[in-house]
Amino acid sequence: MRIVFMGTPMLAATILEELAQAHHVVCVYTRPDAVRKRGRDLVPSPVKERAEKLGIEVRTPRTLRDADAQRALAELRPDVICVAAYGAILPKEVLDIPPEGCLNVHASLLPRWRGAAPIQRAILAGDEEAGVCIMRMEEGLDTGAYCVSRRIPICGMNADALTAELADLGARALLTALEQVQAGSVAWVEQDESLVTYADKIEKAELALDPHVDAVKNARRVLASDDAHPARCTIERKGVRVMAAVPAKDMVAVAPGEVLFDRKALFLGCAGGALEVVELRPDGKRRMAARDFAAGNAEVRAGHARWDA
Repeated sequence: MRIVFMGTPMLAATILEELAQAHHVVCVYTRPDAVRKRGRDLVPSPVKERAEKLGIEVRTPRTLRDADAQRALAELRPDVICVAAYGAILPKEVLDIPPEGCLNVHASLLPRWRGAAPIQRAILAGDEEAGVCIMRMEEGLDTGAYCVSRRIPICGMNADALTAELADLGARALLTALEQVQAGSVAWVEQDESLVTYADKIEKAELALDPHVDAVKNARRVLASDDAHPARCTIERKGVRVMAAVPAKDMVAVAPGEVLFDRKALFLGCAGGALEVVELRPDGKRRMAARDFAAGNAEVRAGHARWDA
């Protein structure tokens, strides 16, 4: 099959790698080079980097609503367009180009978590399972029917680990869906609109830790965090990013907003229970074990420290 692939982040790059080994990917579309993480330099997307290593033509249009961009895409004569976290809405004119339609690798168990941040929202909600669906794209937001669905237990994975697992799962699911499309045996399942939930994008500072929130919710914020949306707080007015934390297993006598260093463990008092910090990164310093941070902070060791969002 002649395939055009559209995607941008590392999840999509993993899927592209698997797809290119099994099918003829004639061109890759990705978002334009942008400032990513720290610094001011423009850098290519993970998908662009992967496509160039694979020797596949890359295009980075700012919009696909332009008639010239649509005409250039149509001239590629794709049988199907495969999409994974592209980062832009495909207009109807693009959806109508491939005879076999546009297939989207969506990282959720549709109809749960339609939208921009399904992995993070599943973690924040405490879902026991996550998964991928291969969806037939239409004009609505993730409203199309799906043909292949795969699921895995979350089991305390953080966003990076879960994304990597779902990328591998999504690649295999997409290959299965393409086999079904080629064989003419694909069976589409309509989404149950009564079960729809939305995965709105993560807002700035949404994952900041808060002593007025219970320990379980704060721990989920840590799991859902990444470089773009870190789980941050202040300890004795010093900013830190919490890299790993779990709700305290035992009853820990620490009030909301207070900090306790006990038996080489660092606890943050929350509205409900205590959060045990395992690893953190103080601003301007390296990532370190929480016990090493506490060992170098006299106020924490003395039991006089406080923390806040």
